[in-house]
Amino acid sequence: MITVFRNAWILTQNASRDVLKGDLVVDGERIVSVGGTYNGTGDREIDCSGSVLMPGLINTHTHIAMTVMKGRLDDLHFPDFLEGSFKIDADRTDADLAIGTKLGCLEMMASGTTTFVDMYYSEDVIAKATQEAGLRGVCCWCCLDEDKTTQKGNPLKNAKNYYSKFKGQRKIVPGAALQGVYVCNEETCVDTAAFCEEVDIPLTFHLSETRGEVNAHKNQYGMRPAEWLSHIGVLSKRCIAAHSAWLTMNEIRLMGEAGMSIASCPVSNMKLATGGVAPVPEFMKNGVNVSLGTDGSTTNNTLDMIAEMRAFGLLQKSARWDPTVLPAQELLDVVTINGAKAIGMEKDLGSLEPGKYADVVVVDGKSPGIRPLLKENLVSNLAYSMTSSCVKTVMCQGDIVYEDRACTTMDADAIMDDSEGAWETLCLR
Repeated sequence: MITVFRNAWILTQNASRDVLKGDLVVDGERIVSVGGTYNGTGDREIDCSGSVLMPGLINTHTHIAMTVMKGRLDDLHFPDFLEGSFKIDADRTDADLAIGTKLGCLEMMASGTTTFVDMYYSEDVIAKATQEAGLRGVCCWCCLDEDKTTQKGNPLKNAKNYYSKFKGQRKIVPGAALQGVYVCNEETCVDTAAFCEEVDIPLTFHLSETRGEVNAHKNQYGMRPAEWLSHIGVLSKRCIAAHSAWLTMNEIRLMGEAGMSIASCPVSNMKLATGGVAPVPEFMKNGVNVSLGTDGSTTNNTLDMIAEMRAFGLLQKSARWDPTVLPAQELLDVVTINGAKAIGMEKDLGSLEPGKYADVVVVDGKSPGIRPLLKENLVSNLAYSMTSSCVKTVMCQGDIVYEDRACTTMDADAIMDDSEGAWETLCLR
């Protein structure tokens, strides 16, 4: 099927960061031409006059099924939050996990996200629900020491079984995750990393989210978490370290040498008051790829990457007393091409170029919040003025999943209605 997006501004995010005017043509799953006038007729024609096309956003850290826990664990100290979260997690069912995932996908597509990295158990349930929603999930099964988990059986064996079932499936990238060094001993970390290396899949983990986590690990092992993970051979280009706020320059250099990525989660960290601001300029100077995540709906409480991007940029500027830190173009890079690099898919995602998957977001040019809109201010307007209400239509790998501000793949009203029952079952105990 040929789909033609007509007469749009196009934020390509290509190597030259070109902003073009014209048509974007999709054949099946992939983009075939960008810019200029397409003289043929598409099977599907979408008028984008005055609107902007941009690549689908990539959320590199979340726990999507926790959307049905939203509003239950607010305004708590971090230890109390964790205790409450683990208690609810132990009672999850496949049904409420699926509802939470679909609700999260609804929220993501409505705010321009086409790809997300998830960390949870029961990723088989989450992956299936994601497929039904039509988004792309990098669904990473959570691994931790067997004596510290509520999972049935060995978490790494569970992750391997899950990988065998979902490898090669459309729009699903099965991965593995380490909960964190505080519940993962050396054997768990090394064996999980070795499995990811063997089958060439992403490995994500929480890293140095709190000062207490760092101090406890240093007291036990004599090394800070990132130093220790480097020492035991876990760090590599396939790694995505969420949070990464309490780090030294030595750790940053080790992470850069490994060629890994971080997923900063500024809103979650601010809401939980964990302190520390991710050292983003130092990451960039030392070769660490910087991407962005929302974290879960219990700590953020949204999956809105547009809002997250803006908060990320403003926090970095404020913390450094420097308005030149993370300019608009770099912010857009973080949520597109950097996210694609973090998951090892930079050849297929992150920019609007011929040959790449058609992950396309139509930003409504009639939204007053981004007007006046000209080529000269388009990048800044998308970084600082755009909100999720500006998102009109979303395509993921050639499939229209959100059109004229309505989901096309699921019964949105039924999912939202079901979410209330799930919340009552899980949270009113």
